[in-house]
Amino acid sequence: QVHLAESGGGLVQAGGSLRLACAASGRAADTYAMGWFRQAPGTEREFVAAINWLGMRTFFSDLLEGRFTISRDAAENTVYLQMNGLKPEDTAVYYCGSFRDLNFSDGYYKNLQSYDYWGQGTQVTVSS
Repeated sequence: QVHLAESGGGLVQAGGSLRLACAASGRAADTYAMGWFRQAPGTEREFVAAINWLGMRTFFSDLLEGRFTISRDAAENTVYLQMNGLKPEDTAVYYCGSFRDLNFSDGYYKNLQSYDYWGQGTQVTVSS
């Protein structure tokens, strides 16, 4: 069992930045890939970014246009999502998910169905 706890959401003006954190705990949590998804009202949860358990492979949604980065602090078992150049359309609840990483193909990390554990989510609101 892996427990995930997100933090760092809030209200920011368009063009601003936020850094989200996802702290993982539980047995062998450091061997799990971690990803970020987001869900706006009335829409499906969509992939944002992911990182493998070693922190050496990263994956991003093509829609982000290079504005977000993802990193991993192995000592703290925490993954960070740095969001720059935020736009009103980035407004959503951001969820952190994880699964046991067995060095899958790229598409596996971007697939919602691959993730076994989820956090409660953190709200990000970008005002225009």
